[in-house]
Amino acid sequence: MHAMTLARWFGLAALLLPAAALATTGSEPLDGLQRRPWQPGAPGIEVPLWPTGMAITPPAYPGPEVFGFSKGTIAGKPIQMVQHVSRPTMAIYPAKGVNSGAALLVFPGGGYRVLAIDLEGTEICDWATAKGITCAVLKYRVPGSGPYWNDECHCRRDPPAPMALQDAQRAMGLLRERAAQFRFNPARVGVVGFSAGGRMVADISNHPARAYTPVDAADRLPSRPDFAMALYPGHLWDGEPGGIALTKEVAIDPKAPPTFIAQAGDDATDDVRESLTYYLALQQASVPVEMHLYPEGGHAFGVRPTDKPISHWTGLAEGWMLRLGILSRGVPTR
Repeated sequence: MHAMTLARWFGLAALLLPAAALATTGSEPLDGLQRRPWQPGAPGIEVPLWPTGMAITPPAYPGPEVFGFSKGTIAGKPIQMVQHVSRPTMAIYPAKGVNSGAALLVFPGGGYRVLAIDLEGTEICDWATAKGITCAVLKYRVPGSGPYWNDECHCRRDPPAPMALQDAQRAMGLLRERAAQFRFNPARVGVVGFSAGGRMVADISNHPARAYTPVDAADRLPSRPDFAMALYPGHLWDGEPGGIALTKEVAIDPKAPPTFIAQAGDDATDDVRESLTYYLALQQASVPVEMHLYPEGGHAFGVRPTDKPISHWTGLAEGWMLRLGILSRGVPTR
């Protein structure tokens, strides 16, 4: 994908398109535009996060949800993008083959502006479910649900409420509530996030208390994951030249779950110091953490195969989950 297009979709504030190219923050030109909410294909089961009619904080620019395909490509394929999500949902995909008894909640990236719903969502579940892991893709509120670049003021802005974290915590409770239905252990539920979704991994890992007033029984279940994976995370480094310090917005909890981190050194959108700062902060808090850095791979590679070694990060992640016992004790699915 062209570097300028990547900057647009994945939140690199330093590279800007002309103002005329964008009507409002979070609106991007898409091919095959569908003027309706994105919904999962079979066998995905869509679950609304919040009760119908319940008032929740709206995204920065609420409007009709749409989706379509990017103008650029990753590994020769366009990205399916979702824009203007005001009523978040999650799509749950059952494990295939031998059920590992684990589950995984996926946070797509997109700079808190849009959602790369296939590259960093459904395609991740294709990988996970093939390994016997129940998988859920979170379609969280955008734009402006986390710290984001605002095109109208050409400045960084923070949301009035931590919408992305709220949606992530709510989804975790709802997913654990369905453990018996999907035949996984509610104490073996992890998260994986990409780019801005990587920051969501850090937030949900280090915030044991709900960021909203509990709604129902699902909110009495733990919101913190049992294991976590952050791929090319963003919004973690404080950005100080020559330094490697975590943003003050993230405070490490010593009870954060074991964490896996992977990124490419030539990532032009999220500096490799995003991963380094989080790794060091977790290590200093004695939180088990494993990190893999590759010289090449760029940004937003997901699980799409390329000729770069970074395409094999999933094998390293599987080995890590085996060592944690996440992928052990498989039982046949029905």
